[in-house]
Amino acid sequence: MEKIKKAMLVYNAHAGQQGIQANLEACLPILAAEIEQFMVMKSAEQGHLADICKNYGAGQDVLFILGGDGTVHECINGLAELQNKPAIAVLPGGTCNDISRMMEIPQNIRKAAEALMNGVVVPVDAIKADDHYLVNFWGIGLVTETSNNISEAEKERLGKISYYLSAIRTINKMEPFRYTISCDGETIAGEAIMILVANGQFIGTNRLPFQNISFDDGLADIIIVKNASLTLLKELFTLDLTQINEEIATEFLLSRGSKIKIETEKRMDADMDGEVYEQTPSELTVLKHYFQFIKPA
Repeated sequence: MEKIKKAMLVYNAHAGQQGIQANLEACLPILAAEIEQFMVMKSAEQGHLADICKNYGAGQDVLFILGGDGTVHECINGLAELQNKPAIAVLPGGTCNDISRMMEIPQNIRKAAEALMNGVVVPVDAIKADDHYLVNFWGIGLVTETSNNISEAEKERLGKISYYLSAIRTINKMEPFRYTISCDGETIAGEAIMILVANGQFIGTNRLPFQNISFDDGLADIIIVKNASLTLLKELFTLDLTQINEEIATEFLLSRGSKIKIETEKRMDADMDGEVYEQTPSELTVLKHYFQFIKPA
């Protein structure tokens, strides 16, 4: 990667992140030593990072985002409508850091900063969900209720373990919902306890067992989970379901596409990259190579 002339680092001072000061002390000397013009900005309130990225992003070569998936999600929505978008470099400072895992970034902040400064720029697809943008996943059902059932205090105290505990609490209460999906002209309908539309491979630090998921192929992978059980949930994160057998096929449905419409019998909360603030019905469009990210060389 060429020498960075102008860059900005942003972080959310109100995200409940433990050790934010230590993270800054670990990464700032590494970044500042190699960048000619370097600016650091923090959010003052919810939504402020999106405004910062929208107002200052076009003038930067690289945007460093220190934070978790929610912080990255807010920033990409601030950048999304810019004609000249900076390359995005994620410094993992959240609970799960799935987007940084997707980019194969070390989870140690100091090592992440060093790797990114010597990294390569790669194209990354975005999914536009109605009026919002995401890069990792869109989901309804179990994945959303799991997020809704975690308190900030629990997340702060237990970290990623809080997601596993919430999933166990939630799965026993899940009732199937009716859905209709239109995907590139084909229609799928039925009952499910979870629907994922994946662009990235990680959810809750777990790698999804689908070899063909790619963040740069112009397609999203649709994963429909029909029934709720702890055994099934374990299978979802341990099997290679691209090698699907008849027994597993009765519990999952898989599809791929670039234009997807998802409707449910009742309105349901939708999770986008770990953030829950929209509802079904939703129209999703894959935007091939919409962003550029930096990953280790």
